[in-house]
Amino acid sequence: MPPRILLLFLSLIASVVVNSCEIADKARYDNYRLYRFHLATEDQVKIMQELEEKSDSYIFIGHARHPNQNLTVIAAAHKVPEIEDLFERYQMSREVLVYNIQEKIDDEWDNVLPKRTPGYQLDWVHYFHLETINQWLDLKLKDHDDLTPVVLGNSYEGRPIRGVKLSRETGNTAVFVEAGIHAREWISPATSTYLLNQLLTSKDTRVQELAQNYDWFFFPVVNPDGYVYTFEKDRLWRKNRKPYGLCRGVDLNRNFNSSWNGPGTSPDPCRYDFAGSSINSEPEAEAISRWLKEHVKEARIKTFLSLHSYSQLLMFPFGSTEAKVKNYNDLREIGEKAIDALAKVHGTKFKTGSIIETIYPSSGGSSDWAYEELGIDISYTFELRGPPDSIDMFILPANQITPVGEETLEAFITIMGAAQDKGYYN
Repeated sequence: MPPRILLLFLSLIASVVVNSCEIADKARYDNYRLYRFHLATEDQVKIMQELEEKSDSYIFIGHARHPNQNLTVIAAAHKVPEIEDLFERYQMSREVLVYNIQEKIDDEWDNVLPKRTPGYQLDWVHYFHLETINQWLDLKLKDHDDLTPVVLGNSYEGRPIRGVKLSRETGNTAVFVEAGIHAREWISPATSTYLLNQLLTSKDTRVQELAQNYDWFFFPVVNPDGYVYTFEKDRLWRKNRKPYGLCRGVDLNRNFNSSWNGPGTSPDPCRYDFAGSSINSEPEAEAISRWLKEHVKEARIKTFLSLHSYSQLLMFPFGSTEAKVKNYNDLREIGEKAIDALAKVHGTKFKTGSIIETIYPSSGGSSDWAYEELGIDISYTFELRGPPDSIDMFILPANQITPVGEETLEAFITIMGAAQDKGYYN
């Protein structure tokens, strides 16, 4: 065999071996089912609580808490007979939303561009690796003199938590936009880059006024290790990647100093809502907290907006208690105006209210902490598309990125205007 052909043959074999190893190392969800069911009785609640506690073959999206509750659960393929038996024995009404989650992941991957995609190719009809997002930020910094780089700190694995500041006028009050704190919620970083791009380039005078009259801090991926892991290893990974014994990762949105380790968190490192070993035990949460405490007054940060998915909710503090914040009525009124404006864009229906009354108990979250400790009175968390019974969950098709960005921008415009009218930025 001629040397050139032999070399080509060996290269082909090596490529197949490498690709096979990559496939073998990547989590798959073949024939995993997505269930949505209704808990009507205390017995049904208790059996689902026990199921979550004793089995690692189910992914609970929320916890069983009380009767008259809807609950979404992903069941591993080999557990389908078991959970179907439970439904029958305990007479739970249920619906199978998706019969094979891996098919949805594979379909989504068709719209993920390669890791080496340069920043200038970033758009809002595909999903992108962290490297492309960071290169895009570099290009924006080069092209826009009113942008400056901001690094909050480093992740557990040493990746910089990158962002930018947009400032066009001295003395503006500022908005802090946090995205990508939960790794699997890809629509969050995508929406944040869409919003930043609109502030930089839009011809809409309302958007231009937002860019002119406020400073903006955008951080598209505050959990970079987890985000990378969702591309390379496990699409449904949520936490950061710090090891704790047998398991890895802390839910960063349970690690802040606001009722830490309270309702809606777990002390178990293997659970998806593990709160960490202590307040700000995670370098990512510590970096966000430290930077904000150091800059909130000097930068005049008076608005905190966090982007998550999914459920179509616009939420404000608190998640840990039903006690109402001092400006509850204002936040609810502003929220109602924002979701009305959002709905006019594409007809997407949101709900608004405090975190605990709209989604579930949740402690140690960044928006609660920003409100409670930093005194940022306009503090909202978006749960972007789809609806609570979404068949897409965190695997939102890429063709929805632009419409999500368009409707979220309308909500941003409304929040800022309504808060300004009420004197929050005076």
